[in-house]
Amino acid sequence: MRVLVTCSGAASHFTPLAPFVAALARRDDEMLVIVPLALAAMVEATGHPYRIAADAPAREKEAIWERVPFVSPDEASVLVNREIFGRLNTAAMLPTLEDACSRWRPDFVLREPCEYAAAIAADRRGIRHAQVAISLAELEASCLSLVSPVLEQYGIGVVERIRSAPYLTRFPASLDPSPFNVTQRFRETTDRSGGRHEPLPDWWEGDKAPLIYVTFGTVTGGLPIAPAIYRAALEAVGGLPARVLLTIGRTADKALLGPIPANVHVEAWVPQDDVLAEAAVVVCHGGSGTTFGALAAGVPLVIVPMFADQPVNARLVSTAGAGLVVTSTDPRSMESISKVLQGEVPRLRAAVETVLADESYHQAAHRIEEEMHSLPDIEDVLGTFDT
Repeated sequence: MRVLVTCSGAASHFTPLAPFVAALARRDDEMLVIVPLALAAMVEATGHPYRIAADAPAREKEAIWERVPFVSPDEASVLVNREIFGRLNTAAMLPTLEDACSRWRPDFVLREPCEYAAAIAADRRGIRHAQVAISLAELEASCLSLVSPVLEQYGIGVVERIRSAPYLTRFPASLDPSPFNVTQRFRETTDRSGGRHEPLPDWWEGDKAPLIYVTFGTVTGGLPIAPAIYRAALEAVGGLPARVLLTIGRTADKALLGPIPANVHVEAWVPQDDVLAEAAVVVCHGGSGTTFGALAAGVPLVIVPMFADQPVNARLVSTAGAGLVVTSTDPRSMESISKVLQGEVPRLRAAVETVLADESYHQAAHRIEEEMHSLPDIEDVLGTFDT
């Protein structure tokens, strides 16, 4: 089968596609990956053929991102989903995707939900296409509705045809009921601690204390509020009887963090599967990739939600008993969360200590791990699209 794989977002948007890329390679399918320049190095590392699509005007995107921390969550959702992903990225990537669908002629198109150009190009040519979930199904469906005024300009009824296409997700039904008519759940080969993982370097010089993994995703590190958020997290975990790994992303400046506690090691990025194979607790913002990656590995969480799907993910984890949530009440913006978090360091520290010590959180995370592991293999799902 000839498969076109597309992504328009950050690294966290390509991560859910990566297991499909690996599975397609194992099946000896012919594959082409199309991404913007920012993801070129990540895709090149897979060793598979790829093309670079044009990116949206940098100044226009930056101007929108600069507004995001200072507006309400609803306004931020419109800015990011409709303006950046729906309007700017779709217009920029569509010529490359049109050309690929016309000249390379894929049998099947596999995309992440925020990459709409491939769906439009495939729809125009009657090519089958499916999306691989980044977030919860309800949120993905609401985002599609949010961008529909922009997408309908590319063809009447295109939004409903996108909505009717298969929706592939690794998230368990118990936490993620789906409004999509065709929902196929799968498990990744790395969804189990028995998968292939590289041991972490001995950054703590032989210390065998429990490992706390602290991460706030790939977007937060590039925002002006990042240093304050990381500083609060460092103060919360510094001195705990645990090893701590903090990842800050490749756009953050480590020098702005201030003094680093002796039990903390800071890296720009570490393969998530490698960390989760050793982690006892994850402290994060509640992004779907980190949250469900941790649950798939049976690791409980402490969540400080900031924007997008994070508050919903946090509530689900809390309700399931697989972690605790530390947040202000109905924050009006990411900036307000940053300020509140700085004042809630003791509460964050107490939450980490509680989850680390209370076995019930670990047991709840393991129950979700079992459910996710019981899903069909990713190769079985791909087999349903064979021509």
